[in-house]
Amino acid sequence: MKKLLALIIALLTTASIHAASNAATAKATLDKASAKIGLSKGVSASFTISGGSFGTQSGTIAIKGNKFNARTNSAIIWFDGKTQWLYNKKNEEVNISTPTTAQQQSMNPYKFLTLYKNGYTMSQTNAASGYQVHLVGQKKGISEMYILIDKRYNIKQVKMKQGQNWITINISSFKQQSFSDSDFRFKAKDYPTAEVIDLR
Repeated sequence: MKKLLALIIALLTTASIHAASNAATAKATLDKASAKIGLSKGVSASFTISGGSFGTQSGTIAIKGNKFNARTNSAIIWFDGKTQWLYNKKNEEVNISTPTTAQQQSMNPYKFLTLYKNGYTMSQTNAASGYQVHLVGQKKGISEMYILIDKRYNIKQVKMKQGQNWITINISSFKQQSFSDSDFRFKAKDYPTAEVIDLR
């Protein structure tokens, strides 16, 4: 009986050490992906988003720190780190708001790079093209995520769960670029016929 108990304790200890080691590996992978984006003056990428209320849409995104500008066939979003402008092309309407962290993340596939260090447990498995990191949230917002990162630490796919819905964002054509802060703010002079609605 003592030998069986000792064996169980040894197995549990080994499993615990392996889990801690795996979490550290996952964090190191995300740190490298985050550093690749954070050290630049900006990055751009093409994306396809599907699931939830989005249907399927394709577009481009420009990012600088916590600012982003996303463009699809139906809408343009500017976010300067605090304020968001959403331009609906069909009805020429601009809604101004202050989005929550969860709302920002559903529109910016790189937003998790500022979130993963707090409030998530993580693990990593090897994938054919690189690494897959699994995040499980301990707070409200994004409850679960899978992030596919290639061997050069470029983010290729983000799958996130909000409520009961899964949203998948596939990312391609990643490149570093220089952007000014004004690229992440709505310019009324460029959309003279748009109706502006302040929802803050």
